[in-house]
Amino acid sequence: MNVETGIPALDTALVWGGAASILVGLLAGLWRGVRALARFFLRAGRLLDDFLGEPERPGVPARPGVMERIQNIDTRVTRVEHELYPNSGASLRDAIDLANRRLARLCPDQSDEGDGDLRVPPTTS
Repeated sequence: MNVETGIPALDTALVWGGAASILVGLLAGLWRGVRALARFFLRAGRLLDDFLGEPERPGVPARPGVMERIQNIDTRVTRVEHELYPNSGASLRDAIDLANRRLARLCPDQSDEGDGDLRVPPTTS
């Protein structure tokens, strides 16, 4: 099969045009790949910054990392749990139980409706 047009200048222009088209296509594909990688690494860097935290810099406050945030949450949950269960008498639960006992002494006719345990509501018939 003969793929020449018979005009040497046109044949040369077609060969160079095809080569240029292939080269531009390869460069465009390479550019898209590089751009996708750059976006990926930028997002990965942001994820690491969020995970590890960032120190304070001029005009921007420090941001704690995930582990520091989890530690703060754990501390807060521990403080809340301390208030929810009877312990040394300093918890909110102890204060509520004391108030219920005092109320039961003030209103003895109402004391048979519940046992003073707020975790289990009394059943109604």
